[in-house]
Amino acid sequence: MCPEDSPHPEPPATPRPCLQRIDQALLDQLSAQASQAPRRRRNHNLHQLPDRVQRFLNGLQPGTYVRPHRHRRDGDGSGFECFVVLQGAIGLLVLDASGDVIQRERLEASGPLKGIELAEGQFHTLVALSPDAVMFELKQGPYQPASDKDFLLQFPAEGTPEAVLQEQAWRRLFEADDEAED
Repeated sequence: MCPEDSPHPEPPATPRPCLQRIDQALLDQLSAQASQAPRRRRNHNLHQLPDRVQRFLNGLQPGTYVRPHRHRRDGDGSGFECFVVLQGAIGLLVLDASGDVIQRERLEASGPLKGIELAEGQFHTLVALSPDAVMFELKQGPYQPASDKDFLLQFPAEGTPEAVLQEQAWRRLFEADDEAED
């Protein structure tokens, strides 16, 4: 438990360790969990759910489908999202309201672009471009499942055959980029 001068007025339901290590063992554990998960991804929260800042690791395996969405916050909040790849490679697609890809970025732990901050209201999706990809995510909290994401409804829901085909099409966009560079 952290010292009692914590800015939290009440102790969290689960004691928060003073130091949370992000080491290779954690990345390996998260990758293994993601590979076994039906969604082919897994989060490891560093934050408590009511925290005003969400900080977590996201392990993704090829084949995971992230339905295009954006984040918005009411009042003085911000729907920004920040990604930093710690292991492997992840593709980020930014889409317009029609669902057309307007920008694509390859984020890679060993590449020239490792992270990106996305402004509020930007529709986006993620594509696992390598096995065992892990990224650190940062966004405003607290997490409210009913209002956290505004989905682009023209894209299939997770868990559907159409979602599998869509993820494969997005991954091919990045594979075509890789072939053009060779």
